[in-house]
Amino acid sequence: MPYLNSLALQYGLATQYFANTHPSIGNYFMLTTGQIVTNDDAFTGPVSVDNIVRDLLAAGKTWKSYAESIPSVGYTGGDSYPYAKRHNILSYFTDVTTSSTQVKNLVPFSQFSSDLANNQLPDFSFIVPDLLHDAHDPPLSIALDVADQWLQQNMAPLISSAVFQKDGLLIIVFDESDTSDLANGGGHVALVVISPQAKQGFKSTTLYQHQSTLRLILHGLQVPAYAAAASTAPEMGEFF
Repeated sequence: MPYLNSLALQYGLATQYFANTHPSIGNYFMLTTGQIVTNDDAFTGPVSVDNIVRDLLAAGKTWKSYAESIPSVGYTGGDSYPYAKRHNILSYFTDVTTSSTQVKNLVPFSQFSSDLANNQLPDFSFIVPDLLHDAHDPPLSIALDVADQWLQQNMAPLISSAVFQKDGLLIIVFDESDTSDLANGGGHVALVVISPQAKQGFKSTTLYQHQSTLRLILHGLQVPAYAAAASTAPEMGEFF
C-alpha cells in the first residue's frame, strides 16, 4: 500500500495498535461507544448506550457518516452489497434512528467530495468505504492495492484542501486484524494520524486500542464527555 505507507512515513504511525475483538462489529462499537456491545455481525440494533453522536450533539457539534454504496440518504436497513451495515456503525444508534433530522446525516460517500468542495464538511466525518474498497472482498492479491488506490483518490484531495490544512485531523484505522491474530483481542492493525498539527514522521510505540481513538476524536473536537472505556483509555497526545 504505497500511498498509505507514504502517509505513515510523513505523519504519525501507531506501531503498537491493536483491535479489541473479532469479528468487526465490536470494534466499530468500541470506536464509537467505548464498549464492544456485541460480537454478532448479524446484529441489527438498535443501540441506546452513550455514543459519539450523543456526545457530539450535546457539545453542539455537527456530524455525518459518509458510507459508500449506502442505498439512500437516511438508510438504516440491512446489508445491500457492497454496502455493509455493520461498518456504518452510526446507523445503529437510537440518537440517529429515532430522529428525523439526525438520520439524514447518514449519506452516500459520493456526497463527501461535494461537501469538501463547498466547504460544508461537518465537525466530524465518519468515512466508510464499501466491501470492494476496504480490503475486504477483492482477491487478496489485489485487495490492498485497490484499497490503497481508493484512499489516494479520495483522501488526497481532503488532505491538500485549505480547510484541512488549517486544523484538520484524519485518522485512518483498520477495524480488526486477520481472525487468526488474537493479540489484545482483535490483533495488530495500523493506525495513521494525519494532521498539519501532527508531528512529522512520528512513530509511537505505546499500546493503543480503539477506545483511545474515540478519546482522541472527542478531545480534538473539544467534547468533554468520554463514553465508557474512552474515559480511562491512554491519551494519544504524543502524536502532536
